[in-house]
Amino acid sequence: MSGPMRGALRMQQAPAEKSRDFTGSALRLVKRLIPQRGMAAAVIVLSVFGIAIGVIGPRILGHATDLLFNGVIGRQLPAGLTKEQAISAARARGDTTFADLLSGMNVVPGQGVDFGAVGRTLLLALGLYLVAALLVWMQARLLNVTVQRTMVALRSDVEAKVHRLPLSHFDTRQRGELLSRVTNDIDNIQTSVSVTISQLLTSVLTVLAVLVMMLTISPLLTLITVFTVPLSLWATRTITKRSQKMFVAQWRNTGRLNAHIEETYSGFTVVKTFGHRAGAREQFSEFNEDVFHASFGAQFFSGLVSPATTFIGNLSYVAVAVVGGLQVATGQITLGSIQAFIQYVRQFNQPLTQVAAMYNTLQSGVASAERVFDFLDEPEQSPDRDAVLPAVGHAPRVEFEHVSFAYREDTPVIADLSLVASPGSTTAIVGPTGVGKTTLVNLLMRFYDVDSGRILVDGVDTATVSRHSLRSRIGMVLQDTWLFAGTIRENIAYGRPDATDDEVIEAARAAYVDRFVHTLPDGYETRVSDDGGNISAGEKQLITIARAFLARPQLLILDEATSSVDTRTELLIQQAMGELRRDRTCFIIAHRLSTIRDADLILVMEAGRIVEQGTHAELLARRGEYWSMTQA
Repeated sequence: MSGPMRGALRMQQAPAEKSRDFTGSALRLVKRLIPQRGMAAAVIVLSVFGIAIGVIGPRILGHATDLLFNGVIGRQLPAGLTKEQAISAARARGDTTFADLLSGMNVVPGQGVDFGAVGRTLLLALGLYLVAALLVWMQARLLNVTVQRTMVALRSDVEAKVHRLPLSHFDTRQRGELLSRVTNDIDNIQTSVSVTISQLLTSVLTVLAVLVMMLTISPLLTLITVFTVPLSLWATRTITKRSQKMFVAQWRNTGRLNAHIEETYSGFTVVKTFGHRAGAREQFSEFNEDVFHASFGAQFFSGLVSPATTFIGNLSYVAVAVVGGLQVATGQITLGSIQAFIQYVRQFNQPLTQVAAMYNTLQSGVASAERVFDFLDEPEQSPDRDAVLPAVGHAPRVEFEHVSFAYREDTPVIADLSLVASPGSTTAIVGPTGVGKTTLVNLLMRFYDVDSGRILVDGVDTATVSRHSLRSRIGMVLQDTWLFAGTIRENIAYGRPDATDDEVIEAARAAYVDRFVHTLPDGYETRVSDDGGNISAGEKQLITIARAFLARPQLLILDEATSSVDTRTELLIQQAMGELRRDRTCFIIAHRLSTIRDADLILVMEAGRIVEQGTHAELLARRGEYWSMTQA
């Protein structure tokens, strides 16, 4: 079965998800414009005046047509007669149609075209069109500023929301999906809002203004024109009901595709190493095909709106042309008036067609807005406290009192755990993978809050103080290194941006970064990519250690900090760590037991509990779990 056939089958088997609350999301999006209400009001005022002036143009041009037509007919009539005499003479010779035509005209027998009046009328129309164009241009500029400011505020809200979300939110979602919401979806909202507001405002005002002008010319022809509006609305609603859910599927599938691309590119080496290229390509093709079919379906059905409404509008155009021609022939309306009315019919139908076509953009924008609003409505981490940890100049005492925690209610990770880390001591945590070692660190940093029990720093419950005041006392070196796109100096100074160059170099020397920096082309100004791909894993690890040196924390957490370095560098790092740990309370998570021999206290964990604790020598003498680990 071919790719398109498979995609079509999948689309039939799994109907696209429908927007949960289209109207609510659209209204919520409109409310985002409230802070810019002053500028939005100016946009409306300019639109009203611009459109009001613009719709007068056809009426003035119709008057110019009447002047020309009256002059042409008047020159053919004998001079000296009155209009009434000319009409009577036409009826007397049996030319009733010509007589009816003359009765509806403002003609002077024997008088030709008044080109001066025609010129003044055309100049007036030209001036009005120029003023209308200027007002519309100003309206477009102000609307652009209004939308841009609104999107800036929306991006700021999303960015602020990211920092208020708990770590669990990011642990359970793909980064590519999140990035798609805060980039692609917001960009789509910006485009949709700009197009929608501009066209919708202009179209509604144009329809109202044109409707008034048409009523002043002929109520009957106006009724014929308006009669087709319900048909256009019915066609639009029928088609867009089908396309709306496809736009939701389009952006959902786009987010899924972006997540796959981000994961594949960030782990490209692993993908190639394990021979998963074919599988990655196949999955990409599947996701890409889903995006194609959802997008194609959405655009196909929404694209039917414009032809349908145009066809219905042309029906009214034909009807007006026929009935209007009969009215001109019978003298009920002038030629210039029917010319102006036909222009108004075009102006009346065009906004309806634009609104119908714009609905496709509106649906796409609201689908993206719903995804962004879902993100903004995500549960946030518990409110932070105003209290701060007391400022002290010594290493803190850390206590875990009967702490229990579970990521999921039915699967406890830490169970009734208690420990005490004395000021300035080094506490090592060892045990098999998955026993809760890193979870202890997450709880100490308050990335997660404990389910029960307390964590005390110098006797203060960490749950009662602000997260910032707690984390500002802690330095952390993780197993998974992280560097941002910038220079090596900037990466080392990440925790202290105001640090001097001498302080940065001192920290780099302490962490043995200085050894390899001088081999790089630009030294400390060498730029690294956001994933540190242009330097080795061990060098990245050293830079993160230097970052911890420079931060001068009172409490230090080392999570497998030497896992990415060679044995010789590990020995150097252990010496540096000894200096870094001096006068600091330190927690070390390690699988290499050689890195924790000199720890003041070693905790052996199993299934979220401490099963042994003591010094290296004490634990070896007990010949228990720790001794078994050393033998292994």
